Amino acid sequence: MENIALIESFSEFKDDKMIDRVTLMAILEDVFRNALKKKFGDDDNFDIIINPDKGDLEIWRNRIVVADGEVEEPNQEISLSEARKIEPDFEVGEDVSEEVKLIDLGRRSILALRQNLISKIHEHDNTNIYKQFKDLIGDLYTAEVHHIRHRAIILVDDEGNELILPKENQIPSDFFRKGENVRGVIESVELKGNKPIIKLSRTAPEFLEKLFEQEIPEVFDGLINVKKVVRIPGEKAKVAVDSYDDRIDPVGACVGMKGARIHGIVRELGNENIDVINYTNNPQLFITRALSPARVSSVKIDDENGRAEVMLRPEEVSKAIGRGGQNIRLAGKLTGYEIDVFREGVEEDVELSEFSDEIEQWIIDEFAKVGLDTARSVLDHDVEDLIKRTDLEEETVLDVIRILKEEFED
Repeated sequence: MENIALIESFSEFKDDKMIDRVTLMAILEDVFRNALKKKFGDDDNFDIIINPDKGDLEIWRNRIVVADGEVEEPNQEISLSEARKIEPDFEVGEDVSEEVKLIDLGRRSILALRQNLISKIHEHDNTNIYKQFKDLIGDLYTAEVHHIRHRAIILVDDEGNELILPKENQIPSDFFRKGENVRGVIESVELKGNKPIIKLSRTAPEFLEKLFEQEIPEVFDGLINVKKVVRIPGEKAKVAVDSYDDRIDPVGACVGMKGARIHGIVRELGNENIDVINYTNNPQLFITRALSPARVSSVKIDDENGRAEVMLRPEEVSKAIGRGGQNIRLAGKLTGYEIDVFREGVEEDVELSEFSDEIEQWIIDEFAKVGLDTARSVLDHDVEDLIKRTDLEEETVLDVIRILKEEFED
């Protein structure tokens, strides 16, 4: 039977793509019905019988016998004389079932049939991949570098699925070679033109959280809970942890002796500096811990405006703010409060915004970005330190210092 030549790969499709029998039969019927519609204009009067295990197929066209010369719908009706060529005892009004051979569809239709079948199988396969990875969003995943593009790295997993690691989802220090294994979390999955686009991320907070789960047994077992993670990828991160067992020190368990447990995570993240902090429901204490390594003197909470005023000794201020304002920025994200730093023992101070008539606003904003929003906070630092922290020109910094000193001299 010539049908076998076309569909001899049914079993191959079924085995390679892991498609169940019912789904495969539905796909095959859909493909053949589309071909019949193109050839005959309608497929309602056709019966399709498929045996995918044997690679066998039968198509039967059902028509009503009408008197010679009265055929109005050739696909639905057959003349009496034509019907009697099939069986000599047919009469007007009876149903005729006639097998349609695939060769009757024409060579082009047969080629189109096969292409359409392959396309439908791939579409089904892609839908399954989409569903599979949709359930994995936020999970840790490993894949191999297939090739490297300017704006992304293309990865392939053990099953041949393609994943994308965009440039913006890479840690700044990341450098990968072809064939190298890469870990990240599944960030998003979407279908574009029936093709699943799976994006991996190494910059998401969830990546660090999943590394804790994988590398620290107590986190994996649920004895320690990672409450919140905030990151500046490749630079600094803060992780708040809590334990359900009072006998377990969550910070000590996560860091390990001499940092042994967290060392692998730090290395994976390109030497990202990770502060592990004991979580607490007490906001004052949580803010105090979040500003580590600085030692906080006191914390005043303004819940209505979501702000916290933190008092520190002058020598602790730079520790609280951190390089480029990283420490105070992450502490704010971790606790959910906008943190304002004040120096202990400084009675007289003026907000930098008060000097807007003499200092341009963009310069004031540059100082504010690194937590220097008062005159005293700027004057507490030397010129070199201010240039390094703010990236401002020396001339600009000297001009600001002159203006601020004049205020206090007056």
